[in-house]
Amino acid sequence: MTSTTAATRSASPAHRQQHGQWAAGDRTPLNANERFKAEEDPLNVRLRITETYSRNGFDSIPSDDLHGRFRWWGLYTQRRPGIEGGRTASLEPHELEDRYFMLRVRVDGGALTTDQLRVVGELSSTYARDTADLTDRQNVQLHWVRIEDVPAIWERLEAVGLQTAEACGDCPRVVLGSPVAGVHADEIVDPTPAIEEITRRYVGNPDFSNLPRKYKTALTGMPVSDVVHEINDIAFTGVVHPEHGPGFDLWVGGGLSTNPRLAERLGAWVPLDDVPDVWAAVTSVFRDHGYRRLRNKARLKFLLADWGVERFREVVEDYLGRPLLDGPAAPPSADPGDHVGVHRQRDGRFFVGATPVAGRVSGTLLRELADLAERHGSRRVRLTPHQKVLVLDVAESEIDSLVSALDALGLQARPSPFRRYTLACTGIEFCKLAIVETKQTAARAVAELERRLADVGPELDTPITLNVNGCPNSCARVQVADIGLKGQIVTTDDGAQTPGFQVHLGGALGLDAGFGRKVRGHKVTADELPEYVERVVRRYLAGREPGERFAQWAVRADEEELG
Repeated sequence: MTSTTAATRSASPAHRQQHGQWAAGDRTPLNANERFKAEEDPLNVRLRITETYSRNGFDSIPSDDLHGRFRWWGLYTQRRPGIEGGRTASLEPHELEDRYFMLRVRVDGGALTTDQLRVVGELSSTYARDTADLTDRQNVQLHWVRIEDVPAIWERLEAVGLQTAEACGDCPRVVLGSPVAGVHADEIVDPTPAIEEITRRYVGNPDFSNLPRKYKTALTGMPVSDVVHEINDIAFTGVVHPEHGPGFDLWVGGGLSTNPRLAERLGAWVPLDDVPDVWAAVTSVFRDHGYRRLRNKARLKFLLADWGVERFREVVEDYLGRPLLDGPAAPPSADPGDHVGVHRQRDGRFFVGATPVAGRVSGTLLRELADLAERHGSRRVRLTPHQKVLVLDVAESEIDSLVSALDALGLQARPSPFRRYTLACTGIEFCKLAIVETKQTAARAVAELERRLADVGPELDTPITLNVNGCPNSCARVQVADIGLKGQIVTTDDGAQTPGFQVHLGGALGLDAGFGRKVRGHKVTADELPEYVERVVRRYLAGREPGERFAQWAVRADEEELG
């Protein structure tokens, strides 16, 4: 799919060449990542993994494959234990890494059968020291994976219809989908056929395996923000067109990291059957016109910021070969759409949404969850972009038994607000970019806040999200949390260096979407975190107006109240 008309008018040749845009006709690699991608399709590394590296071991892997192409098959070297966070920025990647891998299993749409879930759990227990994390992009991440075991893992995954292809890398990452697609009574349109078709056509397709940077997709037919669409490169959200009926509103250009930007509507309504083609057109625009010179300017959001919505839509339509239909915006929702609790499906059965603490589970737990779901009549499980898990198709007579059994596993369907709304990235335990620990810090904070704020009870009647991130890259979405915590080393009053966080307050998606404010000069140590959150929550409850959400209060509150 190519285009020369509107695309050619988008910028001067000199400007395009400066940024490494393919549409300028200059494909000279401008950095090391572009060089190894130009040498060969990164997907080709799979054969070397199965035939050479898995047989000859870790030391046989050259750097371009180890630190580059492996990502296209969901593989990153994990952090070597014992390296303090203060040294993260001063060490080279090979000095930080261990001889083990994180392996990311992509679960497009978050949809799993119990057979698939059981296999992931068995692989975790067999090859990954029983580790497993549910991510905020509906993936499952395993750790402590040896290169020697990767072919066997792939064989087992692919036998049940799962894969790790393009789970990382400059390519189409996992397709986020509403966890209640096809089952919720309030759904406007079921995105499942589009999710399946995008995955079938384009994942592992060489046409899209060399994008300027990572590329994140989300689809939902729900009237709530259950796929965090505003922070994806491309998103389709359910809306009813007054003439054409149910379809999707098209959003582009969202992303967080160190230069956050919310996606914008293109003002276009897309029918379900057209979604894969429109996805390909937008993705092709990014591939051909995206900025490849600097990695930190290579996401789609930078191209959209320079072009603007009108020009971007014009170029997309040129690639598509026809105009897009104008369409209405869906009303924004204040509901974060985590789907925790017991909810009736459209067919009269129920789904039960439950939460671990900050996504941390285990292979044993996943296997037991598969068995538990089947004992209660379910063969379908969904993962969510909020690190939760849903069991679908539950008969009303089974609900109480299932909820109790989930709780015994450590998956609570009726959690405290703090357990329900706390999110955490991988952190220093395994991530080479991290500065501080996150998973245990989040778990300690949840337990302590449940104790400290037990007296609040029903008064805390609005969600307060607490997102804990180990570095500035915002995998845990700190800028759009009510309370976002960005990991860094902080200096205490007595001059000691200790793990802590920069505080962001009042971020939101959906209704009043925007980025949280940084409290000037305010940082908290990891040890001080529960006390700080308790203090700011109590001040919110004491000072809010009737019906006022935390993000609204945090935007107007004096800095003294937020410190």
